[in-house]
Amino acid sequence: MILSIKARLLWLFFVNLMNTFMPYTRKTILLLLFLCSSCVLFASTTKVDSLGTPDQTTSNLNTIDSLKKQLSVVEDDSLKALIYSKIAAQYLKYDSTATKKERHTFQNEAITNTLSAIHHYSKYDDSVGLRNSFDVLARVYHTQHKYIQAKWFIIQSNSISRVINDNPNIIASLLEMASIKADIKDYKLALRDLNEALAISSKNHMTAQEADVQLHYAMFYNVVKNTEKAAAAMKRYTAINDSVKRDNEARTLAKLKTTDSLQQVKKKVYMSSNDGKSFSTKMVLLSTL
Repeated sequence: MILSIKARLLWLFFVNLMNTFMPYTRKTILLLLFLCSSCVLFASTTKVDSLGTPDQTTSNLNTIDSLKKQLSVVEDDSLKALIYSKIAAQYLKYDSTATKKERHTFQNEAITNTLSAIHHYSKYDDSVGLRNSFDVLARVYHTQHKYIQAKWFIIQSNSISRVINDNPNIIASLLEMASIKADIKDYKLALRDLNEALAISSKNHMTAQEADVQLHYAMFYNVVKNTEKAAAAMKRYTAINDSVKRDNEARTLAKLKTTDSLQQVKKKVYMSSNDGKSFSTKMVLLSTL
């Protein structure tokens, strides 16, 4: 075993200490070995941890620098809004940051760039761009536990989605509102939002959104300590997802069978030599299949 410099110094320190105050015994030697081994293991663990974590922050910053260069040469306000949104999207990856300070910086930059995007989106009355920006602000403020701001922005998002009759995003904003209200212990209103989201998804046969609603029911009932209802909601969530998966597999299989059957028909038409048709006629038949 090769000892690091710190481990060697620690070894010499303890040897001198033990020589001064007590004779070598079996227990003393074991203690020294344990301390030195611990230092080596600690150093190794630190190194593995630092090497084992990919430097996503550097990659994000490189992308941000590239987007900022684009921003400096673009004059069209609508394009500027899109670039600001892309920059904000990179800063939204704050979970990949290494420190709390860096995480806080990323969150604030996400807010700043989203507000800049809103400024440009509003010039062109871009309702989708505005709604998406409000979603971003609600998400970041919610993460920062700034519930008043988070609630205000998600309400704006919900309002825009209702005006343009965008059911998927009406449901998404209702789920976010329910989560915010649950965090501030406004359980009655949170449940109301969940119920409305379920009603919209069920009425419009939106199975993916309905599954998401059931998952949020499960999380809500866990918060209010109703384990029975939480388990029931989770069971419904799993059942819906399983049903969607089976339907997707059935459609994929049917598509494969249709493609295979079509190929077989084409092959029969092409290989037929006793039908009295010319080669050009066969090709016309093939093109119609």
